[in-house]
Amino acid sequence: MFALVVLVVFAAPIATVVAAALAGQWTGPLPSDLGFGNFERALSGEQAASLSVSLQTALLAGALSLVLGTWAALASREAPGWWRRCTDAVFHLPVAVPSVAIGLGVLIAFNERPVLLGGTKWIVIVAHSVLVLAYAFSAVAAALDRLDPGYRQAAESLGAGPARVLCQVTLPLLLPALGAAAGLAVALSMGELGATIMVYPATWKTLPVGIFAQTDRGEVFDAAAGTTLLVLVTLVSLILLGRLRGRAALR
Repeated sequence: MFALVVLVVFAAPIATVVAAALAGQWTGPLPSDLGFGNFERALSGEQAASLSVSLQTALLAGALSLVLGTWAALASREAPGWWRRCTDAVFHLPVAVPSVAIGLGVLIAFNERPVLLGGTKWIVIVAHSVLVLAYAFSAVAAALDRLDPGYRQAAESLGAGPARVLCQVTLPLLLPALGAAAGLAVALSMGELGATIMVYPATWKTLPVGIFAQTDRGEVFDAAAGTTLLVLVTLVSLILLGRLRGRAALR
């Protein structure tokens, strides 16, 4: 029963998208005129540029959220209990708020001086960072809760200062969690649409925005090819980050 549910809810829609990406026509129960013409168009021109923009945005937003989320998790661990609960609530707020609201908030907040980001790629990166920051913070905070304090106490008893304990003990032990947080942040950023469509400039259009525009114009087969490429690039990124996380876990 579980396999049937997965097949109907997840596998079938993905398979339909892939079939539409290969189709030249779909007037019957099955697609016809199969080929790679849709992918050739998706890998050239505006869609190829949008794919590059999505990947750059995901990597930059993932790195920024990972740094800030790790910093916040490490700092809140040393804070009193009530302050830690407040920090958790603040960092998890973007999860409870619709992404469109986050996009509008970022647009209003960073569209005036002294921090004027409107019309630049940085406002898109900031919006994505805000959205994925909660997941990076949660992953690192959960790993810190499971971390054996004996490692830190042993290092301190041997005369290591706070900076050395952080760099040589705590962060190396957190590498698997950091890898998982980075992978989740990149995957979520690659597919983000709600906030992006509120803030993106014409010179920095991500692939999900391009796919939405194609679907709105009725270019379903081209949109399916772009979606398939987006899924493939996201999976490859996750596999690479997973291999790095696996090596870190072995070390």
